[in-house]
Amino acid sequence: MPDLKAVESYLAPRIDGFRGPVRAQKTATGQSNPTYILTTPAGKYVLRQKPPGTLLKSAHAVEREFRVMQALQGSDVPVPQTYFLCEDDSVLGAPFFVMSFVEGRNFVDPRLKGCSVGDRARVYDAMNAGLAALHSVDVDAAGLSDYGPSGNYFARQISRWTKQYRASETGTIPEMDALITWLEGHIPPDEGRVTLVHGDWRIDNLLFDDSGALVAVLDWELSTLGNPLADLGAQLMQWAMPVGAEGRGLDGVDRAALGIPSDREYVETYARRAGLADVPDMDFPLAFSFFRMGAILQGVKKRALDGNASNREQGLRLGSFVGLFAQKGLETVKAG
Repeated sequence: MPDLKAVESYLAPRIDGFRGPVRAQKTATGQSNPTYILTTPAGKYVLRQKPPGTLLKSAHAVEREFRVMQALQGSDVPVPQTYFLCEDDSVLGAPFFVMSFVEGRNFVDPRLKGCSVGDRARVYDAMNAGLAALHSVDVDAAGLSDYGPSGNYFARQISRWTKQYRASETGTIPEMDALITWLEGHIPPDEGRVTLVHGDWRIDNLLFDDSGALVAVLDWELSTLGNPLADLGAQLMQWAMPVGAEGRGLDGVDRAALGIPSDREYVETYARRAGLADVPDMDFPLAFSFFRMGAILQGVKKRALDGNASNREQGLRLGSFVGLFAQKGLETVKAG
């Protein structure tokens, strides 16, 4: 928990209207970057901070999260209002930023339990429209033309996450090694379409109002410029996982009965909204998404073992899924 007196004294003169006393509640999510809801007499805010300890290079970039959300203010992509970024470690021990608290429904389980068939259909359609809107952002006009390096997005991402995975490796996982080898040998040519990419587009990183409209896109830590199919692949990846609190997927679910589109229907709708001439082949983006999530969870496990995790028990539990993600990635390429 952050030092609330330090939070109050530091933010009061820097954020208009901010005043104490301040109460803080740690969110259940935010495994990568600890996230706190601050309650003050003036209202609620959200503080998102880098975790303590030695971090992998380029990981936990709260500075980038702040920048991209600030750039998207007033756009067709709904984001919380950004207030202040502190890069001074001496204040709370690590860089952090403060944004507005957005009221909305957050769905961890993509089955959307408790919702009607019509409500589910509206939420999924809003999620699809939000993704197309994200990939339609004019990055030059938003001041984000330098937000990511040039070159083949998948090539550089595979290189980056392979290095991250090796740096956090705690044991050999043959399926992960095999998936890395396959991906490195099947990188598609760069077609030149570059958009803003969220990097972790999943329903649990979104907020919706009671009508099913998308009201906020959260967790921009992995955002960059690149191939938009990576975001679509991340969406399909999550749905391929087992149902329940751990997998948070839709594997084996009768989607039509629940009002949830099939993978094919969702991709076709996205392609239409994004103005694509053809429905894209999603095998490589999907396999890549399984690999990257496996690498991310390996980092979570390593931080848990090192004592730097936001939630050690949950970190170790999530780390146990690395092999499953790798296996799912291999199944994708074998089926394709």
